[in-house]
Amino acid sequence: MTAKTLMFQGTGSDVGKSVLTAAFCRILAQDGYQIAPFKSQNMALNSYVTKEGGEIGRAQAVQAEAAQVDATVDMNPILLKPKADTASQVIIQGRPYRNMEAKEYFDHREEGLTYIQESLNRLKNNYQVVILEGAGSPAEVNLREYDLVNMKAAELAEAPVILVASIERGGVFASIVGTFKLLNESEVARIKGIIINKFRGDVSRLEPGLEFIEEYTGVPVLGVIPYFTDFKIPEEDSLPADRMESNQQGDIEVAILYLPRISNFTDFTPLEDKIDTKVCYIKEGEALGDPDAVIIPGSKNTIEDLEYLKKMGYAEEIKKLAKKGVPITGICGGYQMLGTKITDPHQMETDGKEITGLELLNVETIFNPNKVTKQVTGKIINNNLFSELTDKSVTGYEIHMGESKLGKEVEPLFEVSAKGENNTRLDGAINKDGSVFGTYLHGIFDNDLLCRSFINYLRRRKGLDELDSAEDISTAKKIETAYEQLAKLVRENVDMEQIYQILNLNT
Repeated sequence: MTAKTLMFQGTGSDVGKSVLTAAFCRILAQDGYQIAPFKSQNMALNSYVTKEGGEIGRAQAVQAEAAQVDATVDMNPILLKPKADTASQVIIQGRPYRNMEAKEYFDHREEGLTYIQESLNRLKNNYQVVILEGAGSPAEVNLREYDLVNMKAAELAEAPVILVASIERGGVFASIVGTFKLLNESEVARIKGIIINKFRGDVSRLEPGLEFIEEYTGVPVLGVIPYFTDFKIPEEDSLPADRMESNQQGDIEVAILYLPRISNFTDFTPLEDKIDTKVCYIKEGEALGDPDAVIIPGSKNTIEDLEYLKKMGYAEEIKKLAKKGVPITGICGGYQMLGTKITDPHQMETDGKEITGLELLNVETIFNPNKVTKQVTGKIINNNLFSELTDKSVTGYEIHMGESKLGKEVEPLFEVSAKGENNTRLDGAINKDGSVFGTYLHGIFDNDLLCRSFINYLRRRKGLDELDSAEDISTAKKIETAYEQLAKLVRENVDMEQIYQILNLNT
C-alpha cells in the first residue's frame, strides 16, 4: 500500500504538535485505519527502546501506542541526544552513529535525508496513513537550508500540512501571521489548515480573530482545542512548568533531582499519580529538604551530572539523608552515581578519567563503547525491600553504555532477559537494609505492583496506612483512558470532515 500522509507543524515549540499527532493517530485508528507516526528528526533525552532494541524519541513511542501499533525505528529515523550545548549523540534508525558537533551534523544533511527517505518509504508501504510531526517552527529562516524535519520532510512525504498554534501565552495571531510571512510560496501552498491549541474560555470571543486569520492567510481554521487538565499524555522531551512547580499535596514526599542532563523523566509519572504522594523536582539552587525518599534519575552525561551533584552540595545532602535511613534510589545513570566509582577508559564522556561516586552502594561502573538498548522482562528476586513481590514479574527497558559490578554488602534486585537472549542475567543492586537501591531498568514504576509496594514501604516508615489496591488504577489503563479522552476532545473541537478531505480519505 502507499499511505496517505498528513503533517502537523507548529508556529513554535511547545504548541502541542506531539499531543495532536497522538490524538489523530488514535482517531484514525478508531476509524479503522492502520496508522504510523513519523518524526524525521527528534532532539530529546527522553527516549524509548523498541521491541527490536532500537532507540527512538519517546514521543513517537507514545504516538505509536495511541495508534495501537508497535513502535519501530522508522518512526523516528534520526534521534539527537544532546551531550553538551553544541554536541549530540546521533542515533540513526535506532543505533548510535557517533557524537557530532552541530556544524558537522549540518554538513551531513544529504546523508540524513537518505535515511529519512528510506524509513518514510517503508512506513508508506506498510501503513494506510502516516501522520508526521515537525519540530519547533518551519519559519526559522537561519535553518531553512539545513531543514530535515519540517517542510523538507513534508516535501519528501508529499504531505499536506496543518499549522498548530498555541494561544496559552498570548500572541497567537501574530505567530500565525509571522509564520506565513516567513515561509516561501511553495511552503505556504502546503498548509491546508490551522488549529489553535490550549484555549481557555469562551470560543465565541475568538471568532473575530479566526475570521481575520482565514481572510489574511486564505487557509481555514479547522478547530480550537481547549486546554485540558483532567487527563495526561506523556511528555516529549522536557518537563512542563506545571509539573516542575508541584502543587501536589500528600502524606509522602518523593524528591527527584532535576539533573542538567536528565533523561527519561517519564519514569516517574506513575509516582505522581499515586494517592497522597507528592513528587518534587529539585532544580539547581533549591534545597533538597527532608523528603521521605530521594531519586536520582537517568542522565545523558553521568559523570558531568555527578560532578554537578557534588558542586551544588546535593551529594552531601543525599549522604546525610541516607545515614538517617531515608530511602535513596537511582535509575540508570543515577544507579551508576550511587556506586563507589565510575571509570571511563574509552573516553565515552570524558578524557578517560575516574570519578568517585556517592559511595552508597558497593558497585563499580566502567563505561564501554557498546550501548545497551533492550526491552526486558524478568522477576523480582530481592527478598528485602520488595519481599512480598519475590518472583513477581517486572518489565522495563535499558539504555546505557556502562557495565556495573557488585561488590560485598549488596545484592541484585532483578533477574531479567531480553528478546533474543537465551540466558537470564542479574540487574540492579540493593544494600542490606533495603534503604538504597539502583537499577538500569527504565519504566520500573510502570509496574503497578512494584510502584504500590514502594509507596507503601514509604508509608509504613511514617506509620501511615498502606494504599488499598482497590483504589489503585493501573498505569496502562490510565494511559489508555487518556488516549480515548484526547481523541474525544479533538473530535468535538475539530472539523473532522475537512481533515478527511485534506487526507483524501473516505469518512
